[in-house]
Amino acid sequence: MEHQELDPDDPLAIVKETLHDQVANRIRDLIIEGHLEPGSRIDETRLIERLGVSRTPFREALRTLAAEGLIVIRPSRGATVRKLSPKEVHSMLEVLGSLETLAGRLVCERASDAEIVSLIRLHDRMIALYAKRDRMPYYKLNQEFHTRLSTLSGNPTLREFQGNIQGRLKRIRFIGNAREEAWAGAVAEHEEMASALCVRDGERLGAAMAAHLRSTWDRVKDSV
Repeated sequence: MEHQELDPDDPLAIVKETLHDQVANRIRDLIIEGHLEPGSRIDETRLIERLGVSRTPFREALRTLAAEGLIVIRPSRGATVRKLSPKEVHSMLEVLGSLETLAGRLVCERASDAEIVSLIRLHDRMIALYAKRDRMPYYKLNQEFHTRLSTLSGNPTLREFQGNIQGRLKRIRFIGNAREEAWAGAVAEHEEMASALCVRDGERLGAAMAAHLRSTWDRVKDSV
């Protein structure tokens, strides 16, 4: 069999992970896909048994997810999946829209040609997954696209705040693509982002990012 080297630019390529990172990834996916519902208590004994791990890496994973804003840990009461109100979701999307509008403008000003190409390549991989309707891998590349865009803005404060809000909205962003027409709309918005990136049009990219986040609220408001 021919050996295939990992593409270091591919966010789905895993080189090495600690055990607690692997556990955090599994629990995160359970939350994103709705197997662990918002507001539900996390049954540690059952999950530890299902995952086949000891309590130490499991607890470390919970602390990671709490730092991301996906769960809430209360002393003597255990961990629950964070449940966001519609008002909280709307306010976060408003702020995220402003942050990513700025990120779009800054990326076109500051990113290198190679970095722009890396974003386009990431977009193209997303579209390929959309064509196969491979939803979870598409979603993860989508999250990576937004993360990388904010990183390449060259503004660490923007990146920090964008990352904090994006972490809390992981489940919300996933359900935004549950319906076929909603997913198609999101893909069309990403096509506009890619077109703006190709010509380094920061104002156009910023406007596309803002429109994308407004549309996200329209796609999820009846589900939160």
